[in-house]
Amino acid sequence: MANIKSAKKRILRSQAQAVVNGNRIGRVRTFIKKVEVAIAAGDSDAAKQAFKDAQPEIMRGAQKGVMHSNTASRTLSRLSARVKALSK
Repeated sequence: MANIKSAKKRILRSQAQAVVNGNRIGRVRTFIKKVEVAIAAGDSDAAKQAFKDAQPEIMRGAQKGVMHSNTASRTLSRLSARVKALSK
């Protein structure tokens, strides 16, 4: 256990930030899952709308630091390709 006041404060702040980051990454995963469910259902319009909603959430996750920017870009690219293939 930390003995120095600043170290104790750092522990508390780290725990609080971990909760916030967990909520952020959970939100991103939920939006991704909505796109994947629409793709699995074969609903092109719903998949496009879900992808449109998911795109800013995924990039916001990268901007806030809960996921790497390359991971976010790769995820968007793969989802986009699957949505595009569905509409053909």
